[in-house]
Amino acid sequence: MVEQPETALDSAARAMSAEPENAQLRLRFYERLVDADLSVLLGADGAPRVFPIEEGPVVLAFDRGDRLAEFIGGGADIAELSGRALVGMLAGHDVGLGLNLGVAPSSHLLPSEAVDWIAEQLAPQPVEDAARADSFLGPGDVPEAFLSALDAKLATFSGLAERVVLARAKDGSIMTHVLAFFGVLPGAEAAIARGVREALVFSDLEAAHVDVIFPTIGGPAAQSLDRVGLAIDLPRAQPPDLGSPGSDPLAPPKLR
Repeated sequence: MVEQPETALDSAARAMSAEPENAQLRLRFYERLVDADLSVLLGADGAPRVFPIEEGPVVLAFDRGDRLAEFIGGGADIAELSGRALVGMLAGHDVGLGLNLGVAPSSHLLPSEAVDWIAEQLAPQPVEDAARADSFLGPGDVPEAFLSALDAKLATFSGLAERVVLARAKDGSIMTHVLAFFGVLPGAEAAIARGVREALVFSDLEAAHVDVIFPTIGGPAAQSLDRVGLAIDLPRAQPPDLGSPGSDPLAPPKLR
């Protein structure tokens, strides 16, 4: 069998395990988790199956089909969920999450407290729908941790917007950073705003203030932003992968 490359979760888990006291690396692992597409084992009732283990009840999820198959050794009912959706489903029920248990470098057991904490960070936030500022300036100094987290987050925005500009907005004596998204897919504003907030939270910069705005293309705000802002490339939408013959079918809390 051809050896599969490591996933983003694997890489983040290795880095976290190498420096267990590094809170930022734990945050990065949590961010990769919520962005991951997971296969979840279901019970007879069609809900995620809860396994009673010594550390407490858990739901099992895997980020690749071959890993799930290796764990169960046969057929099973599964559901495909984002890590974000799964965490939201489990939060508040005193249920932990067993991720890739025993079959991958990212094998980890998240206790219910960690699941609840992550879900709290993902709570919906208000969406800015217009640029309210006297003037716009260049982005100035931006924390490297945020730029790194933002770069990873923007990779998940494929097809949601055409471009984004980073700048500062001046409103009287108040100066804030803004991320202006253009050519946004109708209805995607909330997902984009949520993703930017996650980039802040999971880069340990929750206290930083970044407004997410959606200026009208060609309007005064857009023209000013284009003059002074930093343009950031967004990934283009990819056509669906139909597979090929023989392809695979299938201080934040510390982890235990």
